[in-house]
Amino acid sequence: MTTTLITGANKGIGRETARRLVAAGHTVYVGARDAERGRRAAEELGARFVLLDVTDDATVDAAVKAVEADGGLDVLINNAGIETRGEGNAVPTAETVTADQMRNTFETNVFGVVRVLHAFLPLLQRSAAPVVVNVSSGLASLANLSDPDHPAHFYPGIAYPTSKTAVNMLTVQYAKAFPAMRINAVEPGFTKTDLNGNTGHQTVEQGAEIIVRMAQIGPDGPTGGFFDVNGPLPW
Repeated sequence: MTTTLITGANKGIGRETARRLVAAGHTVYVGARDAERGRRAAEELGARFVLLDVTDDATVDAAVKAVEADGGLDVLINNAGIETRGEGNAVPTAETVTADQMRNTFETNVFGVVRVLHAFLPLLQRSAAPVVVNVSSGLASLANLSDPDHPAHFYPGIAYPTSKTAVNMLTVQYAKAFPAMRINAVEPGFTKTDLNGNTGHQTVEQGAEIIVRMAQIGPDGPTGGFFDVNGPLPW
């Protein structure tokens, strides 16, 4: 039995990923910082709930102990993420972004990934086939955002794309450091979720596809890569 933990899994793409992996036979932990919503989601999905706020050491440490007591961990999906917005719900641009907005975004999207991965490394290293999936974004691609012929070039925000580019670098460095693990970054696509005010054009079913696929790769699968449903993406 494969045991999988998904952060930020009580709604959106995280919840759909949990549903799909439960259906695939995984024992799934729904990680959520809201206990009531997390428990409800876990009950509805046939999963297990674990209180986990990626910005809080105490909840992460407690989650490690809970998962370890139940037998360990094979797959970690770092899905929890935020997009900090400013006045009028606008994304921070080069003209408006503040250090505090950047710090707030990085606290969840970057430091949260490091906090959770660091804490769960001992459990993952005991697994016969450990896998880590870092949910990134197409907006993390330096190649695409610097290409005037690519649609992503016109996205004006700074905090969110920068945080996801950092996640990609974490993916590369962790994959090199732990060659026995399969550690990859994925781009779900522009999916209709609370993160973007439900403006995305994809369904959560479509968005979860690449996450579910990469969560199920074997020891001979790729590592240190950046993928969407169509294959590798440029850094």
